Amino acid sequence: MVFELGGEHREHREHGEQDIHSSGSSSYEESQDNNGTPEGRCGFVGAVSNFLARLEHFTWANYTFPMSTGGLALLLAEQTQGLIFPGLQTIGKVFYIFDLVVFTLVTAAITYRFIKFPGTLKHSITHPTEALFLGTSTLSLASIIAGIARYGIPSCGPWLITTYRVLFWIYFVITFALAVGQYSLLFTSPLLKIQDMTPAWDLPIFPFMLSGTVASSGAAFQPPDEALPMILGGLTAQGLGMCISIMIYVRRMIQWGFPSPNSRPGMFIAVGPPSFTSLAIIGLANDFPNHYNYFGADSVTIQILRVLATFTSIFIWSLSLWFFCISVVANLAIRKQLTFHLNWYAYVFPNVGFTITIISLAKNFHSRAAMAVGSAMTLMLVAMWIFVFIHHVKAVINCEIMCDGKDEDFYVNEKRHSHVKPNPSMSDIEKQA
Repeated sequence: MVFELGGEHREHREHGEQDIHSSGSSSYEESQDNNGTPEGRCGFVGAVSNFLARLEHFTWANYTFPMSTGGLALLLAEQTQGLIFPGLQTIGKVFYIFDLVVFTLVTAAITYRFIKFPGTLKHSITHPTEALFLGTSTLSLASIIAGIARYGIPSCGPWLITTYRVLFWIYFVITFALAVGQYSLLFTSPLLKIQDMTPAWDLPIFPFMLSGTVASSGAAFQPPDEALPMILGGLTAQGLGMCISIMIYVRRMIQWGFPSPNSRPGMFIAVGPPSFTSLAIIGLANDFPNHYNYFGADSVTIQILRVLATFTSIFIWSLSLWFFCISVVANLAIRKQLTFHLNWYAYVFPNVGFTITIISLAKNFHSRAAMAVGSAMTLMLVAMWIFVFIHHVKAVINCEIMCDGKDEDFYVNEKRHSHVKPNPSMSDIEKQA
């Protein structure tokens, strides 16, 4: 979702008007005077100082990098995969450790931006484009927390089980508060219109929704009296997140068609809610504690829950398959027009949930063929992650991102692009009638 300045914004700059959609514009203009051109920041002379100056445009969307890396770490865990080989867990651990490093570096960089360039923090959480990506920071944390259950708890003592439970509830409360706050801004901000909507509008609820995935990853390790509240809380979050994400996005596509070309990688975000919901339902049913006898004998209750969860997950997963196919078609249609933006990581993270759900269903049905499909998709996602990562590095070097007008801290009118769906006026509709 990163675009070049539209004609309207350029016209405003030519007339000396203030661009209300940019963050830190005064700092940039001072730098432009010093360096001559915006590209002056990308030169090799004073490379470190130029790079630090470019961090003014280091947006929340950079968390899509650790978010996708953490998703791959979960996907590569032996507990996740159906077909395993020696060394797979080690590969997953390498990705998980790398994710921790990347998350730390991204957090340090964005903290530097907020301290060095006063006002950018406020702009970042109120800006009609960048604010949508605030959720990627907590999504990255969801991957890290869930990774504790895959890589940490099996190797550590009981203290980490308690830590996991505490982290879950802290994450649950914080992400719910952020979702309410962000959607309150979205629904009342005059800067955002329905035609400007992109799949990134799902992101504010996405972190809270993944509370279900976090719960399904760690509930099995918890004492029975602690596991059930986690399961119920996770199921509540998962259901709410999926309902909101589906209601918001479908209307936009019906009325205005696909987003502009550089926003279309983000269409894969819509694959995530039904995929992770299916995954969470299966995981939470499997983790239901054999302790309470609420509905009769727990052995019978758990068997019924697992059957219902499996078939319900197939029902929901089919929606993610539809969104996946629509997203593939939409991206292939404009593949020659795509240039790198941070939303390319949407090619990875939502499809992690899509793939893990296939593997989980394959396990429940004891289907080695479906497990093989999941393994093949895992290899494809690893290859896609490498592909996107290489283009990310090139984009930073070539100043295709982290430069004025090329990041999420500039507003983009989604109604103004050559692929927008014509929207007939009421008079045209009456004439046709």
